[in-house]
Amino acid sequence: MSTSTPSHGMARRLAAQAAVEESSHPAGVSRTQAQTQAKLQVLIESRAIWCAIGGALIGVVLGFVVFAEHRPPLAGEESIQVYGSAVGGVTAALAFLLGFSLNARLANIWLGERPKIRQLMDTVALLVVHASIAVMVSLGLFRVFQEAFIGLTVDSIAGAVLLAIVGGISGYFSFNSGARITAFSLSTLLALFMASGVLVSMIFAENPFWWHVMFSELGTGQAGLTSFWTFNTTLVVSGTIITTLTAFITRDLEIWSEFITGLRAEKLEQRQAGQRRADGRLPWWARLRAAWTRHVSRPRIGMVRAVMISMGVSLAGVGLVPISLHHDIHVLFSAFFVLSFLVLLVGMPYVLPGFPRTFYLISYLSAAGVILAAALWQPIGYYNLTSLELIGAAVLFSWMVVFIRNIAALVAQLKGPVA
Repeated sequence: MSTSTPSHGMARRLAAQAAVEESSHPAGVSRTQAQTQAKLQVLIESRAIWCAIGGALIGVVLGFVVFAEHRPPLAGEESIQVYGSAVGGVTAALAFLLGFSLNARLANIWLGERPKIRQLMDTVALLVVHASIAVMVSLGLFRVFQEAFIGLTVDSIAGAVLLAIVGGISGYFSFNSGARITAFSLSTLLALFMASGVLVSMIFAENPFWWHVMFSELGTGQAGLTSFWTFNTTLVVSGTIITTLTAFITRDLEIWSEFITGLRAEKLEQRQAGQRRADGRLPWWARLRAAWTRHVSRPRIGMVRAVMISMGVSLAGVGLVPISLHHDIHVLFSAFFVLSFLVLLVGMPYVLPGFPRTFYLISYLSAAGVILAAALWQPIGYYNLTSLELIGAAVLFSWMVVFIRNIAALVAQLKGPVA
């Protein structure tokens, strides 16, 4: 999955040129800048194809080696499912590393400017996410096809081709994901990863009635070793991904905040020009009003960052301390996660003034939905804790998608049309 030196040099030149053009046009997108970005995207696509070819070659070679002396089934022992999940996981991991490295060095350079420990944690977490998704998709698809074609086995050529398809698709999409990662794509990956991890935990749970208690029952020893490790690892990695997502969200918010703060300062200065006395000073009431306006209208990006990081840490804590290990600490982490989310929902008009009012409305409705869902659990007793957790997860990811799309729309509005 390597690329040639000339291509590497071209990528650096295009990235450097795009950075210069972006700094020269901070409030908009020039035609030259758009063309440079387009060339960089084409180059990324070319490298993704090379990753697909490399992944396919890995699959072909492994297929001819492991299937040389027997006809493998689609699923089960020594099957396409088993080796396909291995090929998909390894290929996805390698391709993601190449794509994410390109992203951090050439596109989102700020990713490589953070503390090394932060970069390492994010890279490992994202690598696990991409590899796990490839593994779980491969396991699920071949299981479904085996159920559809009961008793089907294939020869070594067909087996190698199937592994090549898995490796090629995994390499292509993982490289693209790493090279073009954004807040929106990261939130989608997070939702897909959590859903897949929890689903696998459910399938392998040895206690079929775990749902009579709550989702945390999947992370106990009674659920079985596979379910235990899958569920808790999913929570820990997802918590780390939320902190990574926070970095993308707050960076976009800072771009929007800088623009809107300057715009409001200009409007305030224009209004104060007509309120100044003959000596050039403002009356006390005008100064007080100006101070209040600055306080109310100032976006508080640091508060958003702190609350979202606390959500990520709390979710990771839920996985690190299973309920069977220490009930009270596990419940404390869970409660702190919910409390942080509610604070973010209710405090949106204060921490991010200037967002569309419809977004504030959806935030309040989401908070009301979570509180109502909790009341239906306790004290009403309409359903059990598992149902509450499902509703809470649905509200969380739905609101997160709306939040990120609103941020993207506001930032795109600042850039304006291509000049």
